[in-house]
Amino acid sequence: MPMSETFRIPSHRSHVPTARQRVRKTLADWGITGELADDITLSANELVTNAVIHCWVSDAQVRVTLALQGAHLLLEVHDPDRDRIPRAREHGPDTQDGRGLALVGQLAHSWGHTRQPHTKSVWARFALPVPEEPRVPTGA
Repeated sequence: MPMSETFRIPSHRSHVPTARQRVRKTLADWGITGELADDITLSANELVTNAVIHCWVSDAQVRVTLALQGAHLLLEVHDPDRDRIPRAREHGPDTQDGRGLALVGQLAHSWGHTRQPHTKSVWARFALPVPEEPRVPTGA
């Protein structure tokens, strides 16, 4: 099984569903299903949406990486607008937007951002379930 999967989409809202479908397929291929897959897919949707909405670099591409790292899965969304750093915002009960990072914060074990020389990455880390030890039958 591959330890990581990376793909790119054009930085346009119409490509967000494509990213969501690719994330869901990769998770299923890795045997990650159920609520954890839902949480990762929803987080990817929010981070990719933020990248395509807030990236001011024309003709940009968004890079999405999923990586298995021991007991965690790392989701990274890169875009070339390295100076526009994501910030979770306060929002009222009637606010229509601005809840994505708060949602990612609730779903992920941790999240943050890093700057590279030409891009920024917004990442979320998810704890993977610990596999059960096989049970050895006892003598009857």
